[in-house]
Parts: sequence; C-alpha cells; structure tokens
Amino acid sequence: MVTATNAIGLNGNTTSTLSDQVTPSSTPVSDNKDMFTKLLVAQIRNQDPLAPSDPSEFVNQLSQLSQTEALQNLTTTTAASAGVLQSLQVLAMGAQVGSDVSVATSRVQLDGAALSGTVQLGGASTLTHLVLTDVAGKQTRIELPPHGAGAQSFTLDPAALGLPAGKYSIAAEASDGTKPGIEIDGRLQSVRLASSGAIVMQVSGVGEVEPGLITGFNGKTTPAALAAMSTEN
Repeated sequence: MVTATNAIGLNGNTTSTLSDQVTPSSTPVSDNKDMFTKLLVAQIRNQDPLAPSDPSEFVNQLSQLSQTEALQNLTTTTAASAGVLQSLQVLAMGAQVGSDVSVATSRVQLDGAALSGTVQLGGASTLTHLVLTDVAGKQTRIELPPHGAGAQSFTLDPAALGLPAGKYSIAAEASDGTKPGIEIDGRLQSVRLASSGAIVMQVSGVGEVEPGLITGFNGKTTPAALAAMSTEN
C-alpha cells in the first residue's frame, strides 16, 4: 500500500489517502458579480434621461458577466481536476515501488554493485563501445562484441573495471559512428511529488528520473526468485 499526503512521497508498505491533497484557489466570483451589479445600477441611475442608453447594451454587459463567471468556474474546476489526476498518477506509480524498471539515461551512479542494461542499436554494429566518464573527465571505454540491430545487453562490474563509487556519464558508440541510446536496469526505490509539482522517481544505479524516462516495468523480484537466483549462482 502507498501513502499520499500534502507533500507526497511514496516508498514501500504504507497506506493510501487522497485527503487534503488538492486545495484549488478560490476565485472571488461572487465579489466580482456584486461589483458589476453595483456599477450597472449606478450606470442606469446616472444615465442622461434625454438620451438613455440602449437597453441592449445592458443585456450585452450582463451576458459578458455570465461568460466571465463561467470561464472562472471552468478554470477552478480544471485546476482541481488536474491536481486530483496528478495525485492519482503518483499513487499508481507508487504501487510500483520495489519493481525492476528500465530507464533511458545518459548517467549512472556506481556504488560497487554490478549494473545491467542494453544498448539500443539502430543497425548492425561490428564493434560497440560503452564510454563511462567520471566527474573529473576521465574516460573508461568498454568494448562490446558484434551485434545486430536491436537491444544489446551488457553488464558493468565496477570492481572488475576498477571504477570507484560515484556519478558517471555513460554513452555508446556504434561502429557506424552513431550514438545509440542506453537503458539501465534498476530497482524503483521511491516516488515523490517535488515542490515544483513534478513527479520524481528514485531508481537504483541511476538516481532521480522523470516518469517519461522509464521505458519498462519488469515486475518485482520475489523472495523465492531471489533464492533461486542465489542457488543458480
């Protein structure tokens, strides 16, 4: 289950509620209407008796007031609906916390554990390089074997590569000179709503990402599956 409060943050087994998440700003429609009515009455009282205003002008003004009021109500309703929809989206994504996901990214966070991913080759490549660049600008190039068009899997083992923990940029270079996209597999650790209103997802091995960068939800690894993997290894 998932928790959602005014400052929404989701991670793990909690309970869900949508109360007090959306507080649409109230537009003083009644105040505007009262003000307009007073001005309209004053205009009628102070018109020239010898040259009275055309009654159709007052009708037009009343019509404009009704249109303005309807637009203000529509704006308030739309804002409230958008807030509720965003909250529901956070809750839906929060239900995926703990799932294995694939992320389209150009950066990784190494902490000693091996990372897996794929290079999305647009065509056959006789030699593909993965290029890791640390914060100091030092590059580490990793050769991948020939592969046809499609997803070419790879594994990064920081210990074997002698790479210390830290943040790295990652890119791929195919034999035809193109730079195909990279997807990293990681565990969705948390989902939260930032102060800006954006949804932020924390993925192991990558860091914080936007929902649009998630290319696949690959299910949750159960304890039984983990035990089976340990037995195979």
